Amino acid sequence: MKRVTAMLSVWAGLCLLALGVSGNGGTAAGDAEARAQVAVITINGPISPATADYLESAHEEALADGATAVVIALDTPGGLVTAMRDMIQLVLQSRVPVITWVSPEGARAASAGTYLLYASHVAAMAPATNVGAATPVRIGGAPSEPGPRSPGGPDEAPDEGAGDGDSGAGDDDARPTDEGGMSAGEKKAVNDAVAYIRSLAERRGRNADWAEQAVREGVSISADEALERNVIDLVVPTLAGLLDAIDGREVTLAGGATRTLTLEDAEIRRYDPGWRYEFLAIITNPTIAYVLMMIGIYGLLLEGYSPGAILPGTVGAISLLLALYAFQLMPVSYVGLGLLVLGIVLMIAEALAPSFGILGFGGLAAFVLGSVFLMDTDVPGYDIHLGVIVGLSLASALLLGITLYLLYRSRRARVTTGDEGTVDGQIGSVLSFSGGSGWMLLNGERWQIRSGDALQAGQTVRAVRHDGFTIEVEAADHPLDTPPAPVDTR
Repeated sequence: MKRVTAMLSVWAGLCLLALGVSGNGGTAAGDAEARAQVAVITINGPISPATADYLESAHEEALADGATAVVIALDTPGGLVTAMRDMIQLVLQSRVPVITWVSPEGARAASAGTYLLYASHVAAMAPATNVGAATPVRIGGAPSEPGPRSPGGPDEAPDEGAGDGDSGAGDDDARPTDEGGMSAGEKKAVNDAVAYIRSLAERRGRNADWAEQAVREGVSISADEALERNVIDLVVPTLAGLLDAIDGREVTLAGGATRTLTLEDAEIRRYDPGWRYEFLAIITNPTIAYVLMMIGIYGLLLEGYSPGAILPGTVGAISLLLALYAFQLMPVSYVGLGLLVLGIVLMIAEALAPSFGILGFGGLAAFVLGSVFLMDTDVPGYDIHLGVIVGLSLASALLLGITLYLLYRSRRARVTTGDEGTVDGQIGSVLSFSGGSGWMLLNGERWQIRSGDALQAGQTVRAVRHDGFTIEVEAADHPLDTPPAPVDTR
């Protein structure tokens, strides 16, 4: 009985020990699972379709990895409205809180960055940063001044007309309709932008009146002033300070659900741009896309002039396809693109059907105008570098000048082939001669000859006249003013 009791005691102790280990392990696992994970996505530079694609892919990857919050480290001068709206929709519909933090010190959230900051669940800025200058830029030219603006405001505003249908405004939209000189099209773009940013401000409980002022007047303010005016939630210099400051804050997600941020001892994972973003960022640079298009066109032309070369055609086709893909992501003016293609076609036509320079110089003018008008926006970073346009235009002008010179010289050159090219004193060498007739080499061609002179193989002779494919010749040292000896043609 004592033995049984002892065995039961041992088994009970083992069971209690096992339960204790299991409980401790479960607690440890629960602590590991409860630990917050913060994804950091860095956006630095103009907002473009590549930026929107990067944010979407990084956000999805972060959610798949179990992120409980997303921090966007933002530094942008602005960008395209279509890309900006895509990014804002992603933030508004995110299943986890999105914190936008304008950093590092000296960064800015201008133009489209202001809208993104207002849309975020938590808006923060580092010291010595600024926000604002959100006036939209009208497609096809700079807007008229609706009021006072801060330096850099208009040039850094989003291309508000890019996707809203304002680019097709008619004559009524082009006429000034108010004292500020704004056209109807510009007024619609500004009002649409005001309504959009006010809706974001009301959604997040931030200063809607200043947001409207940033759009209408293009004003910009510092981080401390933004905090004072309830434009942002806090000013913090470091990421760790940001997470500590917002720990325990309650935010509202899509659908009205609320969540309390638990970011103590959070694990930080950075999602840096991959090769896809880098590649898209390169080819969606308007200057790069423009150069790719020119390489594509001239590569295909060289392949057409020299069939079978393969390399020009391959490189040209790839470059042209990349350029077309990039252009469909950017606000391209089809009028500018049409002028560009027309200019190249006319310059090619000048080489094939000489028109004394009319087609060539007309094509050069169309090429230059098309290059200038190609990008249908004033957003910084989305215009073609003027030096590239000038360089390619000068290269095209030089090529055109060389073509015209060669055509002019060919028209004045002496005929060297056919009936006209075998007479009037041309010199050749005798291949064989016997009995008043033989063969000679003239202009690389073998001709039958006849002559009253006694000629020998290798002797230099002069063509006098020809009859069909037979040339009458004389010795090259025969005096030109002495008629040749008669030839017996019997």
